[in-house]
Amino acid sequence: MSASPQLLDHYSGPFDPDVTLASFGRQALAHLGREYLLNGHLQDRVGLPLVAKHFGVDAYVNFSIEEWMGASPIYSLRMQRAMNFEGHDVSTVFKNLQLDIGAPHQFMDFQFRLDRPEYGEFWLPHCGALADVEPFGERSVRLMCHDIEDPTFDATAAATHPKMQMRPIHRPPRVPAGRYPNCRWKVFLAEEAQPYEQHPNLEIVRASKLAEIGIDRPQENAEPGGWDDYSGPFDPGFQLEDLSHSALVAVNQEFAVQSHLLARAFLLCASQRRDDDAAIELGTSQWTGIAALTARRLIRALAIDGDDIDAVAKIFQLHPCFWPRTYVDFRVDVSGAQSARISIGDCAALEEGDAYSWFAAVTGATHPALAAIAQAVNPRTRCRPVVPENDEKLAWEVVIDPSAEPQPEPDELQLARISSGAEFKFEQRRLLRTESKP
Repeated sequence: MSASPQLLDHYSGPFDPDVTLASFGRQALAHLGREYLLNGHLQDRVGLPLVAKHFGVDAYVNFSIEEWMGASPIYSLRMQRAMNFEGHDVSTVFKNLQLDIGAPHQFMDFQFRLDRPEYGEFWLPHCGALADVEPFGERSVRLMCHDIEDPTFDATAAATHPKMQMRPIHRPPRVPAGRYPNCRWKVFLAEEAQPYEQHPNLEIVRASKLAEIGIDRPQENAEPGGWDDYSGPFDPGFQLEDLSHSALVAVNQEFAVQSHLLARAFLLCASQRRDDDAAIELGTSQWTGIAALTARRLIRALAIDGDDIDAVAKIFQLHPCFWPRTYVDFRVDVSGAQSARISIGDCAALEEGDAYSWFAAVTGATHPALAAIAQAVNPRTRCRPVVPENDEKLAWEVVIDPSAEPQPEPDELQLARISSGAEFKFEQRRLLRTESKP
């Protein structure tokens, strides 16, 4: 069908309460998708230092292993279903990695070679995670590139086939220093191996409402071109620009689901080691830091002008922590010259019934993450609870007070900024694909 003139390629115009992901054109959705991938990846940059502080300096290794083992097999299968590439071979694993918050495009610059259905290799010319830990010495590198990656890579591979394995050809610590590419891995079907045994937390996370939540995907494409799914051959050069409008709306929502699932598995670790209060405290801090960082990044990604209430409302409207709307019934509207109203209706995010969610700490009070999002746009913004109306469960007024003192940045944002991902700039590596079939 012909392109809709209403599709947005940025969001520099006035705020529109009816804007959704489907309101954007393919190129804008591809840019937004890379931001959503990076958001999910960097939430650990906030959470893990907090784990070291509250649970001990070495605890973050076990947290890292258990959270990825508890989430990635679930969202890997979700993405296979969403993009119609369910299978049991190496190409299926590679397609998953191309659509995984553990491998955000360019920041974790995965490159692939598929030799045959049961064998392939990938390598990273640039690894943002390695760039973040190398300055801390060889021990930190080994913890990430050996202790954490060995079990978590296999957990992801085993979601496709219980005998699929990932093994390093070479990996950091880099010898000689600066070795290029940073690492190289082989992925293969080990027919003689014992089936991989997934972590027991996987079933706990799988029992959540989130794990089975559906998404709203447009029935038709509002812009021509691109693949409606990834059922065709594996493409080692795949970019989000290869997907159709409908597919991009779908994968961006799945990226948001991946982020929530990873947070759920992460907070489960805290509850198991201490109690639910510890999980809620950790979740509040993690969400505050990544919410603020991603809000700042989205301003640039969406070409949002200024720091007025329209700009604040736009960031709330498109922040990945409130997607998919099938999970978080989130509403936002501008209610005055300097004020907006945000609210959450009855939804699965408020009904999980446990402490393993960022939304477990959302009550009638002002959550620090909500304030952090608003203040990332304008530090003179204040967020205060108001009485819910109609079918709202929770509601807040967001007000810009020009006479107020600017609020300082939350400490958790400083944790996020330690990563080179905080200021990472994406590039467009491929033009929009015009053909609709692989």
